[in-house]
Amino acid sequence: MQLSNYLFFTTQCEPALAYYAACGLGQVKELLRYGEGGLPSGGDAMSGKIMHAKFEGPGVCFYASDNDDAEPMRGSAMIFMLKDRGATDALFARLSNGGKVTTPLAIQPWGDYYGKLTDRFGVQWMFNCTPPTQA
Repeated sequence: MQLSNYLFFTTQCEPALAYYAACGLGQVKELLRYGEGGLPSGGDAMSGKIMHAKFEGPGVCFYASDNDDAEPMRGSAMIFMLKDRGATDALFARLSNGGKVTTPLAIQPWGDYYGKLTDRFGVQWMFNCTPPTQA
């Protein structure tokens, strides 16, 4: 069994996935569009939009699609569990571009370097960087 997240966008799935690829998260591995290859059109507004996509990168796997009745993304967040503070800072900066930082990266009471943002597409991302253990 594997649990993966599925992101629903109204009509912005394609630019969101292109943005995540440009941020270095990975790339689209599967893509189906409404109205292509015998798939249902989804109506005029959805024709050519993404019906289903799989996005993968090192340590990243999620699915996404356009859905004209999608609700705004809330009550859920994607979380990165990292060990490198520099990589955490860089990825946080890339994903926050055009979005809103809701918790700036900082050492938290539990001892980890943590921050949270909502990107320009409305997806919430959490970053938790655990310091390497001392041997």
